[in-house]
Amino acid sequence: MIGKKEQKIIEKLKQNSRASVRDIAASTGLRPSTVHSIIKRLTENGVIDKFTIKLNNKLIDEELIVFIFIRTNEEIKPEFFKNKAVKEAFGITGEYDIFLKCKFKDIQEFNDFIMNLRSKHDLRRTLTVVSTVVIKEEI
Repeated sequence: MIGKKEQKIIEKLKQNSRASVRDIAASTGLRPSTVHSIIKRLTENGVIDKFTIKLNNKLIDEELIVFIFIRTNEEIKPEFFKNKAVKEAFGITGEYDIFLKCKFKDIQEFNDFIMNLRSKHDLRRTLTVVSTVVIKEEI
């Protein structure tokens, strides 16, 4: 179970995963040794899966964000999901089987991706939705 202390620390790490134990302690009112112990325990127990970064989409040429719904006749092999454009993938219920969040440099890179996807997999249908503005994006 995640208590109030753990939640405070998690919120600080979400804001800045590089924050020092000392800084987290100062901003949460906890002792540094307590913060260190909690982070270690959360990591060992798998609550914290990994520490990562959030990149600026524009500066890394991933400004075109596309959501793709896929209805397939066959299982898509795990290798496909390792494609650098695929940022998130979910199995879903309803009319479609898979939901992807992908990022591309431009429309040509997206077109190449979707044409490759359609040619290599037995898909029944795809629906693509292009993002026009990022309102909120978290890792």
